Amino acid sequence: MIKNIIIRALSGAVYVALIVASILLLDKSAVTYLVLFSVFTVLGVKEVYDMSRHEENPSWLVTLIDMLGGVGLFLSMYLGMTSEGSSRALWLLAPSAYVLARCIVQLYRPRQNAVHSLERSFFSMVYVAVPLSLLNCIIAMSTPKLLLAVFIFIWVNDTGAFCSGITLGRHKLWERISPKKSWEGFFGGLLACVLTAWATHTWCNEFFQVPQLAVWIGLSVVVSIAATYGDLTESLLKRTEGVKDSGHLIPGHGGIPDRIDSLLLVSPAVVIYLLLVIFH
Repeated sequence: MIKNIIIRALSGAVYVALIVASILLLDKSAVTYLVLFSVFTVLGVKEVYDMSRHEENPSWLVTLIDMLGGVGLFLSMYLGMTSEGSSRALWLLAPSAYVLARCIVQLYRPRQNAVHSLERSFFSMVYVAVPLSLLNCIIAMSTPKLLLAVFIFIWVNDTGAFCSGITLGRHKLWERISPKKSWEGFFGGLLACVLTAWATHTWCNEFFQVPQLAVWIGLSVVVSIAATYGDLTESLLKRTEGVKDSGHLIPGHGGIPDRIDSLLLVSPAVVIYLLLVIFH
């Protein structure tokens, strides 16, 4: 038990350190960020694909196309969002090429259930590659520091929800999907996010540069709620597929989707928030 806790803590610390370092280095070089999140995208797409393959043997070519399509979308979205003028449309190249290649390849696999195979591929892209690619939109619409704040709110929400849930949890949040989650845990995570938003705005606003406290607190609330739904969504997928973890890559945490499940719904929610609130 103690050994598992130590392994989980160490692997979690490495995960957090890599993300923080890659975002802080963005102003000087995007290489670390692009490599790290490209790896997350490739492995996330692969693990979601494997988790839902059932009895059908996956084609190595289809798997490769899905992985390349995911990382291609992420990289092209970054190039498109950080470019100017007509170059901003570059992000359309990767998804267009992926849909074309994936559908054509399916024509050459007559023995495979085409609907199930395409559903599996497109779902892995929509569930993993698209949300991770939207991180580039957050950077383009704001700053890398705001993206770092989004991750901080996710981690604070997870910690607050765990601590309050394990000590005060009595009322089930969504027992059908995740029996261990409670309303007390949800509100504990939400409160932790709001308090973190107030504290960072009070003492660290020169770093994050978000002048309105209401906007900052609103962002923390959006992240907390979306993170909870993200966690529940992945729990639903695993329960549906009858698996405990999406993979075994990260010691003590499972696969990449197990580690980034909250982020997969947070990123589109934050993009919507930025579009509707800040730019309005």
